[in-house]
Amino acid sequence: MQYGPAVRRRKLGTELRLLRSRIGLTSIEAARLVGWHQSKVSRIETGSSGVKPTDVRRLLDAYEVQDAELRELLLALAGGEDGGGRQNWWHAYRGVLPPAYRDFISLESQAGGIRTLETSVVPGLLQTPEYARAVTRAALEGVADDKLDALVEVRVARQEVLRADPPLRLDAVLDEAVLRRRVGGPGVMARQLERLREAAALPQVKLQVLPFTAGEHIGITGPFVIFSFSNTADLDVVVLDHLTSSLYLERKEDLQAYVEAFNALQIHALSPEDSLDYIAGIAAGA
Repeated sequence: MQYGPAVRRRKLGTELRLLRSRIGLTSIEAARLVGWHQSKVSRIETGSSGVKPTDVRRLLDAYEVQDAELRELLLALAGGEDGGGRQNWWHAYRGVLPPAYRDFISLESQAGGIRTLETSVVPGLLQTPEYARAVTRAALEGVADDKLDALVEVRVARQEVLRADPPLRLDAVLDEAVLRRRVGGPGVMARQLERLREAAALPQVKLQVLPFTAGEHIGITGPFVIFSFSNTADLDVVVLDHLTSSLYLERKEDLQAYVEAFNALQIHALSPEDSLDYIAGIAAGA
């Protein structure tokens, strides 16, 4: 039995291995402490096997982990409630959500912060329902109406992380093409631009526009998302979306490269204040 999405199992396994190593235990010694066979500890640490929240508690107790926030985060990665006490609500949509999307949502629900570059569409966390419907219909040509309705519901439900306590921190850089592409028609796009202006006023959201006049930049290779976790950088991950799959980058070298790329994009982008004015200008037909 595998508990939780694959990327979460890998991240959880990596963190548990580090915690064990920090107190000088071998996997054999750790297994003896909790009454397991060494192979079970090995499978958990490599992410090849999931782990129940109750087993994570046993390991954390054995490793003498006292940090309450870290314990909550690792238990959430095992498939329990997240740090805010929210259940994994997306399980109700398992029939319509592909595994890669469930992985993405599970990371999004646990992350303390997200940095994202978007070059084609508005980030999902900032989409209006009408915009989300138009984007989903275009991406899944011929999708049945009931499935389309469910996917839009999921997109809207994901946005609750911005209103959680504490809320998710969102840093977004949007290429100007995102703002000028008339997804769903003029009316839908007008409401979407207004939604961006409303979201940018939230203290937990930093929105910047990368205008066409910025010329070539490191982001022209494509969009990406960086998930960050407040307790430990060892759980951070970069996600690259493709037409039929998603690629998760977890190596420190890859993470550092994308963090540096995002920092560079923020420097080249308009300031948050100027970005608001820029969006207003586009909305007004400038």
